[in-house]
Amino acid sequence: MEALEQRILTEGRNLGQGILKVDSFVNHQVDPALMQACGQELARVFKDLRPTKVLTAEISGIAPALMTALALGIPVVYARKTKPITMPDTVFLTTAPSHTKKHDVDIMASPEYLQPGERVLIVDDFLATGQTIMALARLARAAGAEVVGVGALIEKSFEGGRESLRQLSVPVRSLAVISDMRGGHFTFDHREQ
Repeated sequence: MEALEQRILTEGRNLGQGILKVDSFVNHQVDPALMQACGQELARVFKDLRPTKVLTAEISGIAPALMTALALGIPVVYARKTKPITMPDTVFLTTAPSHTKKHDVDIMASPEYLQPGERVLIVDDFLATGQTIMALARLARAAGAEVVGVGALIEKSFEGGRESLRQLSVPVRSLAVISDMRGGHFTFDHREQ
C-alpha cells in the first residue's frame, strides 16, 4: 500500500536489531486517516472469508484492527496483557515474546467475547517473527473459534514470520513488506505475498 510505504520512508526510523520505529503514525501517535485507509484495504482483502470477529493484541494492533472491523461491520476483540478485575476468573491465556520489551508477555482474552464457532480475522501492526500472531491464533483456537485470515500493516519478511504462519493454512496479507533494512534504507517487496 503506497501511502503506508511513503510514511515508513519519510517517518520510519531503523533503530537497529530489526526494530522499526513508526511511533509517529502507528504505535504512539496514530494517524486516523491512514489507519482508516489500511482498515478498508484489509477489509476488502478478507471480506469474502466472512469473518465474524477481528482479533488483535493490545496496544499497537488496536488501531488497524478497529478500522478493519469498522469496515467489515463486525466487533474487534483485543487480547489484554494484564487482567482487569472486570474480566472473569477463567480466561484464555498464552504467552508471546515481545521484540521491543525483550521478554515474554502474557496475552489473554475473555470467553465472553471470543466464542466457539466464531470466524476470526487476526490483524496486527507488525508481522515479524510471527510469534504474536501465533499466540493470538492459540487464543482463538482455545475458544473453539476458527482463524480465517491474518492481516498486518507492516511485514519484516527478513524475520521469517510468514513461514511460521504457514501452519495456520490461512491467507496472510501485509500492506507493506520490508525485505531489507540494512544500511539505514528500507527495501520494499511488491510481489503479491
